[in-house]
Amino acid sequence: MSQHEHLQPEGVHDSHAWGYSHVVSTRPGRLVFVSGQVAVDPAGKSIGEGDLAAQTDLALSNLRASLAAAGAGPQDVAMMRIYVVALDGEKLGVVAPRVAAFFSGSPPSAQTLLGVQALAFPSLRVEIEACAVVPDPS
Repeated sequence: MSQHEHLQPEGVHDSHAWGYSHVVSTRPGRLVFVSGQVAVDPAGKSIGEGDLAAQTDLALSNLRASLAAAGAGPQDVAMMRIYVVALDGEKLGVVAPRVAAFFSGSPPSAQTLLGVQALAFPSLRVEIEACAVVPDPS
């Protein structure tokens, strides 16, 4: 049984076509908060400078690994925030399909996509944080 209910409010555009859910309602469970994940490898080296696609892929990979460390996966994500430096339509076209693929068959989380001036390091172009609800084992 799914821990999440994805709601499409009447009179509001279909958000699934854009890769997110307007509303995600969850049942009780264990909350998992994942800090913003970026394109930094296990050695702490920033990867993909100037390559938004590569950075998004690594940030999502790091997010998946972080969720797994807490016994969660993409299907448990209720809310995601995506920060993109100097966001525009072209960059949205790079990030959105990768985020949609992250959910691969699961309904997408509620999301906020923000354009920002900069991230923690000048080489970083995207940062992704998430909140998940993991079902109680009972």
